[in-house]
Amino acid sequence: MSELAASEISEDRIALRCDNLHRYLGEGEGRVHVLRGVSLKLMRGKIYAIVGPSGCGKSTLLYLLGLLDKPDEGEIFLGGEPMTTASDVGRTAARCEHLGFVFQFHFLLKEFSALDNVMIPMRKLGSLSQSEMEEKAAGYLESVGLGDKVSRLATQLSGGEQQRVAIARSLANTPSVILADEPTGNLDVKNSNIVIDLLKQLAKENDQAILIVTHNTDIADQCDHILTMQDGQFID
Repeated sequence: MSELAASEISEDRIALRCDNLHRYLGEGEGRVHVLRGVSLKLMRGKIYAIVGPSGCGKSTLLYLLGLLDKPDEGEIFLGGEPMTTASDVGRTAARCEHLGFVFQFHFLLKEFSALDNVMIPMRKLGSLSQSEMEEKAAGYLESVGLGDKVSRLATQLSGGEQQRVAIARSLANTPSVILADEPTGNLDVKNSNIVIDLLKQLAKENDQAILIVTHNTDIADQCDHILTMQDGQFID
């Protein structure tokens, strides 16, 4: 099991935990044991990298932790609450409130402004007024260096700027955990460094746990902890 020693982590500092996760894909003779008893603790204020070859189970694990899929065995705890057996409504609510996502492709709505894109998760949560959402979204865009481009359409932004909007969007509902799947995969070195620096800054300033799946060893080396996965398991 690859995780920090229990003695090093205060329970109230653990933003997300999973215990003994197993996941199978396919049926019959084609059934594959993708995850083989994965356990993990993510601590607030820290940034983690999962590295390993293609097909080792990295993205499968990320989707389970993001409550976008369910494990065949094991449990996921978000904010101390068990998620695997929670209802679909409960899992959706927890995902919207406690998790932020950044993907390799920014998935911005092209006809929307940067500000409107960041407000999308806020609208889904439905706890703020229009003016409150606009003020909060503008603040997050300012934090990623785009305070002067809140009204720009996604199509009017560079690739690096679009990914920074995606990071701002992941912050929309002040999540305790940000899950990032190859967030620099489509960026050049300069913009990759900007993105990783932003994520590191956010982890510290917002007391968030950030988990990055990446093939980029330079990015992984900048994280607080590196977890290496092979054949569906973490290895030392």
